[in-house]
Amino acid sequence: MTARAVPRSPGRARVYRGVRRAALGTLTAAVVTMPFVAAWRHETTQHTVSARIPAAGPEAYPWTSDDDREAHAWAPPADPAHRSAPVVLAYHDIDPERTSAYTLTPAQLDAQLSALQAAGYRALSTEEFTRYLTTGRSPAPRSVYLTFDDGTRGLWTYADRILARHRMRAASYLISGRVGTHRPYYLSWSEIGRMARTGRWDFQDHTHLSHSRAAVDAAGHRGSVLANRLWKKDERRLETESEYRARVGHDLDRSLRAFARHELPRPRLFAYPFSGTEADGDRAGRDTTTLERLLRERFDSTLTNASAGRLPAGPRAAAAGQVERLEVLRTTTRSAFLEQLGEWTSRTPGEVPEPLRHGGQWRFSGRAPGGRLAALTGEGLDQGTYVSGALLPMATANWSTYRVTARVDRLLGQDSSASIEVGHGSPDPLFLTVSKTGLRVTERPGGAARRVTARRRLRPSTGRTVTLRVTPKAVRITVDGTTLVVRTTRRPDRARTDGGLSLAVRNERADTDWPRFTSLRVSP
Repeated sequence: MTARAVPRSPGRARVYRGVRRAALGTLTAAVVTMPFVAAWRHETTQHTVSARIPAAGPEAYPWTSDDDREAHAWAPPADPAHRSAPVVLAYHDIDPERTSAYTLTPAQLDAQLSALQAAGYRALSTEEFTRYLTTGRSPAPRSVYLTFDDGTRGLWTYADRILARHRMRAASYLISGRVGTHRPYYLSWSEIGRMARTGRWDFQDHTHLSHSRAAVDAAGHRGSVLANRLWKKDERRLETESEYRARVGHDLDRSLRAFARHELPRPRLFAYPFSGTEADGDRAGRDTTTLERLLRERFDSTLTNASAGRLPAGPRAAAAGQVERLEVLRTTTRSAFLEQLGEWTSRTPGEVPEPLRHGGQWRFSGRAPGGRLAALTGEGLDQGTYVSGALLPMATANWSTYRVTARVDRLLGQDSSASIEVGHGSPDPLFLTVSKTGLRVTERPGGAARRVTARRRLRPSTGRTVTLRVTPKAVRITVDGTTLVVRTTRRPDRARTDGGLSLAVRNERADTDWPRFTSLRVSP
C-alpha cells in the first residue's frame, strides 16, 4: 500500500506560517542589528574608564626614609653652574601582578620616584624635554624624562596617582591602533582623555599598528614590521623600497590622524617598537635609512633603548635625531637603579678630577680581571695582550672642552704601549698611543676604519707624561712637556666630536710587567 501525505488542517497551517515568519523576523533582526551591536561594543570598549587604585603612602613600602637618605649620599656633588642633561627612563606596564619582565609593581615605581625626589631630580614634560634638545638648556639642575611604552591600562589604574603623590610628569607612548582593544590591557580613549586633563601626562607616538613582527626573508626569520621590508610569500620576494615607504608612511600618518581625531596635541617624539631600532643583523630587508627619513619628516626626534652609539640626551643625540633611554625592568634592584642613574647623569670634567681613585666609574671591554681598574694600573691580564676601559661613557658623552693629563710607566720596548682615547663614543674619536721610543696618533673620521695620521720619534724612556687639550676645533698633544702634535678637527661640529675618554694598555710579552697608568687628571 502506498503511503499518502496527511493533509494539514487550516489551523495548523496558519500556526506553521506564523512560527516561520517569527523565526525569519528574528533572524533578519539579528543580521541587521549585528553590526550595530558590534559597533556599540567597540565604542563602549574604546571609552571604558577603569577604576583607579589609590596610591599607598610611603609606610606601605620597604624603601622609605633610610633609603632616601642613601640616595642623598649617593648623589654625586654637582657643580652649581652645571645643569645635567635629562636622563630618559623607559618603563612599560605597572601592575601588582608581575606579569612579565617589563611590568613593575606599584611599589617599585613609587620607590623609584621617591629615590629620584631624594636625589634632587625633577620630571620633565615632553615640551620641556624637546626644548632641551633644541636649546641644550635644562630647566632644572637634575632632571629625568619618564616614558611609558605601549599605553597600558596600568598607567591610569596605578601609575597616575603615584605620579600625583610625587608631583611628577610622564609621557605615554601610544600604539594608537590598539587603544581600547584587548581590554583590560590597553588604555581606552576616555582614560587617555582623563589622564591628559590631569596635566601629569602627555601622549607621544609608538606606531598605529606596526608594533609587531613578521617574516622578513624566505627562510621565515621574523623582524619588526616597522624597521624591515617584509617578505611577500605569494610573490616570493621582498617589498620594494617604494612599497615599504608607502606602508610605513601610511601607518605613521594613521597614528597622527588618531591623535588629531581624539583632540590630542600632535606628538613630537616617536619611540621605536620593541624599545630599539630592531638591529636584527644585516638582513636584506632592513631599511633604516628610509625609516629614519620617514620619522624625521614627522617627529622632532626618536627614542630607543639601543642606539648605534652612546646617545644620551645632548648635542650628539639631537643632531642624530635619536636619544637613548635607560630601560627599567622588574628585575632592576634598588642599588642597580641608583647605580645606573649615577652612570647616566652627565658630569663636567671638573666633577671627575682623579678617575683612577674611583674604580666604579670605569667600564671595561676585553678580559679585565673582574672588570677592575687594576688592569690599567699595573696588574695586567692573566690571558690576552690588550685591555681598555672607558670613564663613565654615558655621563661624559657630551664633553667638548677638557684637558687630560696622564703619567705612564713600564714602557718596556716595542712590545708594550699605553693609549688614551678622546671623543670616546663619537663618530670622530682620536687615539694617542705612546711607547718607549715614540708616539702614534690614530683617528677614525666619520666612523671609518682607524688609520694612523701622525707619528713621532721620542727619546727612549720607560715613562711618559702626556697631556691632551681637547676643544671642538682641535686636539693639542703634549708629551714630556713638549707640544708635538695638533690635530684640527675635520668636522668642527660639537654634535659629532663630543665624547669622553678611555684608556688602554698593551703587552705582547708574558715575561714582562704590564705598562701602567700611575696618575690621571681631568680638568675643564
